[in-house]
Amino acid sequence: MYYAYKYRLKPSDAHREELDRHRDICRQLYNHTRYRLNEYQENHGELPSMTTLRSELPDLKKWWDGLNEVYSKVLQTIVERLFDNLKGLSKLKKNGYGVGQLNWKPPREFRSFTYSQSGFKLDKKGGQTVLSLSKLADIPIRLHRAIPDDAKLKQVTVKKEPTGEWFATFGVQIDREPPEPPENPEKCVGIDVGILKYAHDTDGTAVGSLDLSAERERLEREQRKLSRKQHGSNNYEKQRRRVAECHANLRRKRRDFLHKLSNYYAREYDLVAVEDLNVKGMIESPSNSRNTASAAWRTFLTLLEYKCEREGTHFVAVNPRGTTKECASCGVSTDKPLWVREHSCPACGFEANRDANAAWNILSRGLEDVGVGHSESTPVETALPTDTDSVSAKRVVESGSPTLKERTAKAVSE
Repeated sequence: MYYAYKYRLKPSDAHREELDRHRDICRQLYNHTRYRLNEYQENHGELPSMTTLRSELPDLKKWWDGLNEVYSKVLQTIVERLFDNLKGLSKLKKNGYGVGQLNWKPPREFRSFTYSQSGFKLDKKGGQTVLSLSKLADIPIRLHRAIPDDAKLKQVTVKKEPTGEWFATFGVQIDREPPEPPENPEKCVGIDVGILKYAHDTDGTAVGSLDLSAERERLEREQRKLSRKQHGSNNYEKQRRRVAECHANLRRKRRDFLHKLSNYYAREYDLVAVEDLNVKGMIESPSNSRNTASAAWRTFLTLLEYKCEREGTHFVAVNPRGTTKECASCGVSTDKPLWVREHSCPACGFEANRDANAAWNILSRGLEDVGVGHSESTPVETALPTDTDSVSAKRVVESGSPTLKERTAKAVSE
């Protein structure tokens, strides 16, 4: 299994200067490789292979002195990066999107470079942990969590954020198979995501959305200040960093919430059923697109999927069509506008919270799609006596899961 571990670097001023210099050499090589790709296509009528362009690197070093100061594997990954971008454009073109050509990379848009397979290691020097990068420096690193002992470091990507901070992301391979999901899951849950309540599950837990209004207000204030600065001045650069820090603060708080919530569901249940949402299409819709983007549903589902695989939990993404309209008790479909938050079935009289009803429908479809055994009662039998326990997003962030405190108290009492 492959994982990514991200840590903050603590470079000195001299280190920052060297990191920026290496980053700029890599950027120039990227632009040069893009030029050679277009030139080769004009002369030969076809795109060159990645091997062809990588084979030109030794000759480039003979007249381009800067390349000799950068580790060879780093230069090779720059060429690979260009071809990865080409593959991305080709995929978009196949899906019907209008795409142009790869753009030249200015300094502000080229922020990272990668050591692959070799040229880097974690070491102890002067009583602190450092990241040793070949032909660059030994840079202090803050290892806030340990990398597993059986992990193999495959690569490290060094990146400069818009705030000016430097981070190192390790690509790690762990040679152990993830646990197999149980054939007869006992603890199953369906999750319906939303705006007013971020997640509503079939166990009667409604997790509130993360309140980032104060952070957004600060961001808007800093953006207004930035608009009054002269572009390119020192004051403009200082204010630009403040705006970048606001963006980073928003992003970190949101991802922290999503990591803890997804980790809770992946560890506590044997089967997790969710909707396979077309988030991109929902964001392109003119109605409520800002709240949809802020909710980051796709990020939540992605985190939940890989964590379920890691924990040996069934992850099922079901068709979302009609989950809100159908009655979880009798299956009759009833139209209701978005502002109606209660489900009331005209056929059987079943009444429940709109999101709770949708969560039961999601779980029912998930069990049908997987076709696994299920020892508990069916959702139709258990949906009627649904009670909702409202949990604030702040409680999730502070405790790590919606019910951690209750589980701990129960374990102590037993």
